Amino acid sequence: MERIRAETLAYFRSLDENATLRHHFRHADEEGGLWYIEVVPDRSELIVIKQAELTSAGRLHRYSWEHLEDEHGGLTDQAIDPDEDPLEAIPAEEFQRVWTR
Repeated sequence: MERIRAETLAYFRSLDENATLRHHFRHADEEGGLWYIEVVPDRSELIVIKQAELTSAGRLHRYSWEHLEDEHGGLTDQAIDPDEDPLEAIPAEEFQRVWTR
């Protein structure tokens, strides 16, 4: 199990450190929370490398290769499809404002 975790961490870290193109999206959930994601292309898919959830109560949960999961959730392991997933494209600056909050 630890080997799988190490491989997962290495994969997401490599994507983040070597990315030349990044996209940013926002999604509102049913509970009034906002999800912010940063994705990079990898093998014809868009892979989430950073994910921030701003809950309706104002709590911020961040996930990346540096913090894959905790008791509140974790970095998704599913590729996204902006044409099918209910996502709104946002500027990188908006993502960074939330991420560094």
